[in-house]
Amino acid sequence: MVSGPLPPYDDRNMTSHSQPFSAPALVAGTRLTTWLSTDGEVEELTGAAAMTRAGKETPIVCHALATAARLGAKSVAAYDVLELFAFTRPAQFCLPTPGGLAAALNLTPPGDAADAALTLQQSAQALLAELGGTKENRENLGAIAFVMAQSGWRWGPAVIAALGVPADSTGGALAAWQRLPEREDGPNPPPPGDHAISGDAAQAQLAELIGADAESRPQQFEYAAAAAAAFTPRREADMPRLVLAEAGTGVGKTLGYIAPASLWARKNGGTVWLSTYTRNLQRQIDGELSRLYPDPVQKRRNVVVRKGRENYLCLLNFEEATKTLAMGPGGSGGAIALGLIARWVAHSRDGDMMGGDFPSWLTTLFGGGTIAALTDRRGECIYSACRHYSKCFIERSRRESMNAEIVVANHALVMIRAVLEAGSGQLPLRYVFDEGHHVFDAADSAFAAHVAGSEGAELRRWILGSEGGTRRSSRARGLEARIGDLIGDDDGQAIQQNVMRGARSLAAPGWLTRLAEGETRGPMEAFLAQIRHVVLARVDNDRSPYGLEVSVEEPDAGLLQAADEAAAAFEALRRPMLELGRHMIARLDDDAEDLDTPTRLRLEAAARTLKRRADMVQAWRAMLLDLGQATPEHFVDWFSIERFGGRDRDIGMRRHWIDPSQPFAEAVLRQAHGVVITSATLRDNPPDAPDDWRSAEVRTGALHLPLPAERTSLASPFDYPGATRILVVRDVNRNRPNDVAAAYRELFLAAGGGALGLFTAIQRLRAIHERIAKPLDEAGIPLLAQHVDAMDTGTLVDIFRAEENTCLLGTDAVRDGVDVPGRSLRLIVFDRVPWPRPDILHRARKKNFGKGYDDLIARLRLKQAYGRLLRRADDKGVFVMLDGMLPTRLTTAFPPGLEVQRMGLAEAIQETRDFLKH
Repeated sequence: MVSGPLPPYDDRNMTSHSQPFSAPALVAGTRLTTWLSTDGEVEELTGAAAMTRAGKETPIVCHALATAARLGAKSVAAYDVLELFAFTRPAQFCLPTPGGLAAALNLTPPGDAADAALTLQQSAQALLAELGGTKENRENLGAIAFVMAQSGWRWGPAVIAALGVPADSTGGALAAWQRLPEREDGPNPPPPGDHAISGDAAQAQLAELIGADAESRPQQFEYAAAAAAAFTPRREADMPRLVLAEAGTGVGKTLGYIAPASLWARKNGGTVWLSTYTRNLQRQIDGELSRLYPDPVQKRRNVVVRKGRENYLCLLNFEEATKTLAMGPGGSGGAIALGLIARWVAHSRDGDMMGGDFPSWLTTLFGGGTIAALTDRRGECIYSACRHYSKCFIERSRRESMNAEIVVANHALVMIRAVLEAGSGQLPLRYVFDEGHHVFDAADSAFAAHVAGSEGAELRRWILGSEGGTRRSSRARGLEARIGDLIGDDDGQAIQQNVMRGARSLAAPGWLTRLAEGETRGPMEAFLAQIRHVVLARVDNDRSPYGLEVSVEEPDAGLLQAADEAAAAFEALRRPMLELGRHMIARLDDDAEDLDTPTRLRLEAAARTLKRRADMVQAWRAMLLDLGQATPEHFVDWFSIERFGGRDRDIGMRRHWIDPSQPFAEAVLRQAHGVVITSATLRDNPPDAPDDWRSAEVRTGALHLPLPAERTSLASPFDYPGATRILVVRDVNRNRPNDVAAAYRELFLAAGGGALGLFTAIQRLRAIHERIAKPLDEAGIPLLAQHVDAMDTGTLVDIFRAEENTCLLGTDAVRDGVDVPGRSLRLIVFDRVPWPRPDILHRARKKNFGKGYDDLIARLRLKQAYGRLLRRADDKGVFVMLDGMLPTRLTTAFPPGLEVQRMGLAEAIQETRDFLKH
């Protein structure tokens, strides 16, 4: 919470709230702040004056954290209308802006800051009136509001008055889990059939999906027929039907692959997993599937959006948080956050707190740590031993995905499941990987190993539980609390004690502080201390605010001795972990007559988890034992100190596959029967080989399969030469921030907003934002910025999409995740050529893949950035590169027939203005 110190709730003040709610409104701008009094008087104030006024008269604001940041403060005492919206309309979408509130509540869209302030007042009145007419249980809503009000929720008295209920709370007001339906599990589905889907059948299904009145796109039908090849039976084991499909923007690939996928699932009684890299595309696919299942009930039965466990609310964590709150005084925001979450739980589709129907701006308002502590981020689940197991969001998603026709997932989850559940018979046989150009990056993360302090501390906490004694850490359940009742005999108890004894060799709470002070506790911390010493000794600038890394060659005697001792400690932990897992598996046989189904499932899950974590420890041990010798052929190792804001955040040794598509091919592709990997930017287009498929085969794992992939490439139907311009500015000194800022400012003004500024470094983004925010504000052009504004990237993109003349500055996540059709995106300005970072990992890959590797990465990034510009046939826009050093050989990233014009800044500004006027 950032709304300033809150007064305790006093029901003696209720009489003042029996009258219609009334409060001033505050809208903070870059230069001035607009204050609207309850009498309708509008004033423009400086940030300091607005803060003084807010201290005397509490205003209504929209997004208190962002408002405080614009006022130059850490917090502001205010009524945040977003909190009221979340209480009144839980699990409903709303942009966290006055315009977003107006759209959600059917109010007149605001035209200026004064209108926006009036919108805030009107929104508050509308939401309170809506509560007054609610059909929900008023006593339950009033009880939740009362608990929140007791912790100082400013809206509490007005909400209770609007509901017309007594200011009182019955026990369990926040116990939302009690009101959730029980889940009834059935048997696992049988294996799917093997009926093939022909190209003709896929095209017929596509025609039905798009309808007779839809615009005819021949490329889309050609795409559907090509994708259907992945939905025919494979002929040999380990030889999937792999289709590599590149489809330019506008082809309609989403429905193109949904057509054969849905037909195969229905015809064979199986499940197809559609995997993406970004949450934004997950939402788009989920929306497109409404065409296939227009009935919401039918869609809920047949479509599941699946994510990792860490994305979902854990009901046990939530219950324990509410009990902790009741045991004593806590932060004033705690009860407010839990109250709003209780409202959301009752209405959520699937309990997804990270990109589902939980408003992302609530995470920002209450702090990511508050929300993260309520999810299963650290493997604490006790499965069927949990009293909420039959209502668990995570288990419901898992069970429903087994019976669904379509599961929408992400690359990371697919890869992790493929490893953890190999041979289980529970893995899908058909996949579609959209955003296939990111398969390489996702595999790079999924199949890497890190002997890091954070990893060791997390494993220690998983085994030993909380050692800190704080309320937040009290929900960290150790191994004994999770599975102690499953062990069954003294031998098992002895093995468990050996595991817990071994865990004490891992990094302990406070390890990072101790290392900075030259102290260590245990063999893992001693090894990390040696790494820290080596890194700081070998880097050029040990005071750099950025992460540091050095190679592992030529380790000294102290480092090798510490590595040997840590490796021995890892082995002393790994052995009893495996032994404990075998002990549990043995119970399945020895006690088969007495074990009920839930207990059997818990034993199996515990054994699998112990094996997985023991394998992780073995990977750590292998890395340490390899020190002083040649790194294994397919890997690259290095030591690193991760930093954030100039402070050490983690220390460790890293091992990555040089070619991560190799383990991806082994773990995912070979076990599948059919796979489509698709993207608008699947291939590189080097000047000497414009139709090069090798780059796609290398980065998707196709080269590691015995059978060649089937390939298809369909060009975009858009008129790129007519609808876009590409300008390379020659006379801006990229090393002078003032020059670069002037270029951004004038280009954004020439476009009248609707511009996306892309940066290759966060520091440069912030420097440019600082210089151009005020002049753009003076011109009436709002400016948003990733890494500056107190909002998550997804929310910033949503605002950018909705507000036609807003500009947005961002880095990689914005470049790859923006889908903004229409005039809201009509100009893209890139600060520099997006060369890959020349780190140790990149050096190894460049050596392995050849001298053209740098160019390949840069061209693919340019392709992705330029591809944001046109999303519909009637879009038009300008792409500007401010780096005059852009090599001609990289310009093949752009569509053929499109001229790349090199000119001065003044010409580029005029060209941008003239082109976008027509």
